[in-house]
Amino acid sequence: MEKDVIDTIIAKKPALKRMRDKLEAMQPGAYCMHRSWGFGQIASYDAAEGKLIIDFDEKPGHGMDPAFCVDKLDILPAESVLVRQRTEPDVIEEMIKKRPTDLVADILARCPDQTASPTELENLLARLLGPTKFKKWWTGAKKALVKDPRIATPSRKTDPYVLRDEPLKPEQEILEDFYMVKQPKKKIALGEKLYLISENVEEIAADLPNIFEHLTEAVKDAMGLTDAERLHGVWVRNDLARTLHEDPEQIEPTSKSLILGAKSLNELASNIPNGYHKRFLDLLTRVYPEDWKGVLMDILKNSEGKMTGESISFLVERDCTDMVAENFKRWLNEQNLKGPVLYWIVKNRNSRKFAKLVDGLVSPRMLNAILYAIDYEALQSTGNRRIQLADVLSDDQELIPDMLADANDEIARDLAQGLLLNQGFEDLTKKSLLARFIKRFPNIQQLVSGDVQEKVDELIVSQKSLDDRKREYEDLVNVKIPENKEAIEVAREHGDLRENAEYKMARQDNETLMARKALLEKDFARARVTDFNDVTSDTVGIGTIVELTDGNTGEVTTYAILGAWDSAPEDNILSYKTPLGQALMGKRVGEDVQTEIDGQVQTWNIKSLIRWIDSGRKL
Repeated sequence: MEKDVIDTIIAKKPALKRMRDKLEAMQPGAYCMHRSWGFGQIASYDAAEGKLIIDFDEKPGHGMDPAFCVDKLDILPAESVLVRQRTEPDVIEEMIKKRPTDLVADILARCPDQTASPTELENLLARLLGPTKFKKWWTGAKKALVKDPRIATPSRKTDPYVLRDEPLKPEQEILEDFYMVKQPKKKIALGEKLYLISENVEEIAADLPNIFEHLTEAVKDAMGLTDAERLHGVWVRNDLARTLHEDPEQIEPTSKSLILGAKSLNELASNIPNGYHKRFLDLLTRVYPEDWKGVLMDILKNSEGKMTGESISFLVERDCTDMVAENFKRWLNEQNLKGPVLYWIVKNRNSRKFAKLVDGLVSPRMLNAILYAIDYEALQSTGNRRIQLADVLSDDQELIPDMLADANDEIARDLAQGLLLNQGFEDLTKKSLLARFIKRFPNIQQLVSGDVQEKVDELIVSQKSLDDRKREYEDLVNVKIPENKEAIEVAREHGDLRENAEYKMARQDNETLMARKALLEKDFARARVTDFNDVTSDTVGIGTIVELTDGNTGEVTTYAILGAWDSAPEDNILSYKTPLGQALMGKRVGEDVQTEIDGQVQTWNIKSLIRWIDSGRKL
């Protein structure tokens, strides 16, 4: 706008004098951002109307009175990334796609003090990329920013992003984060990293006394840590103490005091971090010098994951092979062998090193124990997590034959029935496993063939509904599940998972998505496509349009009975799997059928039938 126009505006509204600079910046060609209308470019000033003409993305040629929009309209400088997206689109697009950290560094370089809060930066980037693309892009960009030595990323939500004057080396950044972070669990993890690199990094080695002091206080005063997390912290602190020639046994809490004060040794053992299992077991031998064998056998009996194998190896190395073998046999006879130990036995049954431990265990009794363990885990699971023991039973073609080697017909029959009722296998997997029984005991075929055929019940579906399901599956696998995994990782960074609502919600979403994925996979295995051409015009089948008379009101209604996934009640299309669809199957004109919903019996009379393909209708 010209100077005399601005003078006139201020004369009419003197309060705008303080905003003269902003009014002067409202020149044709200037880019702007409005709180409501978004991004735009000033086209001209209409003197007759007294309005700026602004081409907004959503509303080109929009007139606005400068006196009323000046406080809602921001004039963007030429170096703004939003302006450069219009003036240098190729440059900005290349950074978005290939150099996200360079883009963020470029934005920060143009901010006051080269600093921006997470909210400021995220709002700007969301406008730049659009809300849909931004979320996924920003998740990946944040991971890259953490590793970029030029940029200090916030350790708390209230901290800003800062473009450093000089890039930090990775070890310097870890040290800086160690001193800034308040959460004990993160401080322990960073302290461990610093200890591991201190041998080769002179700067870190020189700072070890300060690191040791900070970590000692963090472990001593830590609230909210689990027993395993606190023990991990003590171990890291002890390693630092020995390097500094301090006596770790004189610093509270000691590793021994934490073991003696633990609520449950088995719970503690299950949460020991990777790389510390053997150290934990060795600690138990020193805390319980008289009873350590019994303590370790109890740990082994209830162990899971890496602790199972580590416990067995630890005991074997200390000449306890006979004791472990004896306990394995006793636990098997008492049906107390749990899933992780059974899994270890199965995976090591052909090992020369552990031959004495597994001798005589691979038997029908062990198969029974495995089926029980799988069924128990399936019933306890609330998600769609894979069951290791079920996978190895399915994948190892020789395992079932090996365990059935000494079985008779009656035992094999009982085990086959147990497999049929097991909750840990999908129906097609059961069929495959039962084939291994039948190969050795053919009579089982008569027992299970009917049940298997019933359980593998086909789903008759239209091609359109199958295509829709496949598109849903592809969206799950390629978009929703990966986005959820990223959301879990982002939420995990926010700290204590027990109090982390975002993490819990992301995990719940994961369970829902994985359950849906498993259901679709199961349905695809059962699906058989039909074009509804095989149905007759004499009886109701899948692909029949039925005209029904309501036995209570006399009202006439027409329904199309189609595939399992074709239901559209608003269009009077029903799946053949619905109660009414099932009741109508095989019936003829003139026959009555009944359905019962919420205790109310409904009678229908079949008035007429035509085939769907003859009606000219399409899905």
